[in-house]
Amino acid sequence: MHDSIGIPACFSSSEKQADDQPPAAATLTRSGQNVFMSVYRTKLAGQCRLITVTWCKNLLLHGLSVSVQGLDGDGTGDGDHEHYRCKVELKPWYFWRKQGSKHFTVDGRNVDVVWDLKAAKFNGETEPRSDYYVAIVCEEEVVLLLGDLKKDAFRKTGCRPSLIEPMLVSRKEHVFGKKKFSTRVKFQEKGPVHDISIECNNNNNIGGFDPELDIRVDGKLAVQVKHLQWKFRGNESITISKTGLEIYWDVHDWLFGSGPRHGLFIFMPVTLSSSSSSKSAPSSPPPPTEDDNNNNNYTGVPSRFCLFLYAWKVE
Repeated sequence: MHDSIGIPACFSSSEKQADDQPPAAATLTRSGQNVFMSVYRTKLAGQCRLITVTWCKNLLLHGLSVSVQGLDGDGTGDGDHEHYRCKVELKPWYFWRKQGSKHFTVDGRNVDVVWDLKAAKFNGETEPRSDYYVAIVCEEEVVLLLGDLKKDAFRKTGCRPSLIEPMLVSRKEHVFGKKKFSTRVKFQEKGPVHDISIECNNNNNIGGFDPELDIRVDGKLAVQVKHLQWKFRGNESITISKTGLEIYWDVHDWLFGSGPRHGLFIFMPVTLSSSSSSKSAPSSPPPPTEDDNNNNNYTGVPSRFCLFLYAWKVE
């Protein structure tokens, strides 16, 4: 169930550093660098491509990185293809960097990244909540627009909306804490925002060490795993807002690892006919990986959204 841990080096001082090159895990843990990566599928430069938008935050600054997936000769993105990147560092003493634009070239076509974050409200989080926009423009079309200041974005870019609606296919987050981890996510584009919290309680009962795991959705207990030392990997199906949700967890490294340790949690919406309120049987399908969602379905068949949450324990 282990997944690759590609953590962008958003705060590297070297522009030659690849945006998705993972630093050493120990460095990541010491810096407490929260990372939110959202992957969208849309049409850009004449092809269906993936666009990854990454927000990073540590004690010094915020970072924003945009990566566009290149395609192989067969028109797919499943090989060793080039990525096209743009990186923005939001240092508090660089006020003018909170509004601006950058451009790069994808297959001979200009792509502009235009942003306005000067009034953005982060509310202490890595990704802004409101009063901002980030627009990605190609061939006079806004192919991807993030934030709530949409009218300002269209006015600034002078471009029309894309005829193809971008689709969010996956979200990957790295969060830090001692025993409680939380995030907010929309499982459907037009659905409500859900609050997710994960807490690991190290209960020292008379019988000895007996940790428990609680996963809550919108404040309600959705999954409780007792005797976690024996059930450190598993999955369970629940229903929220008339939507089935499959939850996978792997906290082996929390219990038995050394050095920097993370637990992996995957949240995947499923059709209600395939979900149940009871624990999944051992024959349940294996958990999804990021490659399953990100590299497949270039033929236009929609993939299911998945949230990959890496919870790093800080002692």
